[in-house]
Amino acid sequence: MASDVVDSPQSSTPAATEAPLTLDQAAPKTLGVLDQGAFWANLGVSLLGFSGALALLAPLGGPPLTFTAAIVAAVVGSVIGTAMVGLAAVPGAQTGMPAMVLLRGLFGAKLSYAPSVLNMIQMVGWGAFELWVIAQGAQAVFGDSVPLAVWVVVAGLITMALTIWPLGSIRLLRRFVTAGVVVSMIWLSVALFRQVPTLGGGSWDSFAPAVDVVIALSVSWVPMAADFARHSRSSRAAFGGVFVGYSIAQVACLALGIVALSLVGNDVDAVWGAFVAAPLGALFFGVLVLREADQSFANVYSTTMSLQNLMPRVDRRIISVVISVVITCLALVVDVNAYTAFLGLIGAVFVPMFAVLAVDYFVLGGRTRWNTAEDAPSRWPMVVPWVLGFATWWMIGGSGVSWWQAWWTSAREAVGFVPQPWMSAALGAFLVAALVTLLINRLTRLLQPK
Repeated sequence: MASDVVDSPQSSTPAATEAPLTLDQAAPKTLGVLDQGAFWANLGVSLLGFSGALALLAPLGGPPLTFTAAIVAAVVGSVIGTAMVGLAAVPGAQTGMPAMVLLRGLFGAKLSYAPSVLNMIQMVGWGAFELWVIAQGAQAVFGDSVPLAVWVVVAGLITMALTIWPLGSIRLLRRFVTAGVVVSMIWLSVALFRQVPTLGGGSWDSFAPAVDVVIALSVSWVPMAADFARHSRSSRAAFGGVFVGYSIAQVACLALGIVALSLVGNDVDAVWGAFVAAPLGALFFGVLVLREADQSFANVYSTTMSLQNLMPRVDRRIISVVISVVITCLALVVDVNAYTAFLGLIGAVFVPMFAVLAVDYFVLGGRTRWNTAEDAPSRWPMVVPWVLGFATWWMIGGSGVSWWQAWWTSAREAVGFVPQPWMSAALGAFLVAALVTLLINRLTRLLQPK
């Protein structure tokens, strides 16, 4: 049926300026390149990113990088990871569909539930991390007079409000928040870089794992890019907004985090103190703390869109309220020490999934033949490259979880594989998943009766 082809539904442009409440309603095309560029630039600046810069200086406990190597890793990883996010946004702009609904075309309706659930898990995890980090940042600025739990609840309520009016929130960010973030980043950069005359020591030995960390940091947004890009006025605006806005902001964020960590002896718990201690640091760091709510907003909204793939006619506002309450409760007990291991899991799941999507959609003509109906038949062969890419990630890369690392170490020994320092788990997983997708397509064509 024509309505089942991925580029035919939601072709009309409604007069509404806010996101539809259910998947039965068409998505308004109201976001231009500036809206999306500002939104993704704000997402690229993260308080978690400042602390996460430690993973660049010593990836997974490996030998420390030099300052130059860490910055180059930030640039290379951001460009690669953000290009993946930008390309993942294009199908959403072209079809008007959220990310997990698009995966019905790649895997089939029932099989798309698996990545939907995985995305909900990672976005709920991210959301809890973000509320925790907002609360910690607020205490760094205002002291301990207000309990951490109060800041978590306040951040949760702000997140809930932003998620109920998502497109209005994006326009609000562009008009009133982005300029403050830019000024704050420039001020803090000047103040901190002046205190660090030299950043010596280290080597390039852990460069590849560091790049993997940055790619994972970026690619965590792949399964939600289309949730916002579906409202883009063009696919070019969607890709450009993501690629330019996010990559520049993330590199700046990581570089500033590296400098701040150097001032406190790589003590993650004290890194925000370096910002607050700078001249007018409390004011400008406070701006970044307040802005962090756009991170939790994006997490909750993407969780909502993923759940709507399973329940397409449930009002997204109801789902958003429930998810906001859930992440607020989790933020009260979240273990931020699991942050780096969490990044590795995200990368291992979503880098190869993106590779399968990109090859099937852009190379093999998925745009013209994907069936995204609620009863779309399962495409089991597409699971194979995804799983093989996931395995490739762990065969090459390491993990901060001891039992998981031990299992994959045994797997390497069983096949006689020894990963080399120059190998990138992210690029290896992407290449394996992409090549196997091409191979399966070739075999399918050969086996089809003529």
